Amino acid sequence: MSEPTAAALPLGAGQTGQIDVTDIARVNALPTQLISFAIGDDQYGVDIMAVREIKGWTDITPLPRQSAYVRGVLNLRGIIVPIVDLRCRFGQGLTKATPLHIVIIVQIAAKPIGLLADRVLDIVSLDETQIKPVPRVAQSQRVSFLSGLVTTEAGMIALIDLPNLLSMQLGEDADNASGSRTTAVAA
Repeated sequence: MSEPTAAALPLGAGQTGQIDVTDIARVNALPTQLISFAIGDDQYGVDIMAVREIKGWTDITPLPRQSAYVRGVLNLRGIIVPIVDLRCRFGQGLTKATPLHIVIIVQIAAKPIGLLADRVLDIVSLDETQIKPVPRVAQSQRVSFLSGLVTTEAGMIALIDLPNLLSMQLGEDADNASGSRTTAVAA
């Protein structure tokens, strides 16, 4: 049995239109609300549906032989949550975490991951037409983690592509030897 490629949707007044199933999947994948937060002067956002909790910075347990951007783990009500330093992941050096920093617990592929950021800014409601593609002028480490850009009255918000945040090229991290295969960081 073949999958349908289009669905008829009522448009009103007896009219119907055809929408490609891939268009429906694309629209359903776009966030309608996001949590915006800051790393330095830069604004980032993640889909609010991926956010499980926002908490203040607390001491974490470092683990040996992890990528520099994996700061360690946190015991969150019996669940071990790896903490990713977004500033470090974006190539801007380690965050000097203080009690004023926050950890955004997100769900990535059924696994909780903590994102270390400077501060939460706002909850932003948006229409999918507001999300613009990231220009691919220069290949940079940061661009591959972004799924789009949203312009608001407060400035531009870069949307983080959570699944790509944890994928990396072997050899990208200083601890790894050279290579060109793509692997996912275990969480």
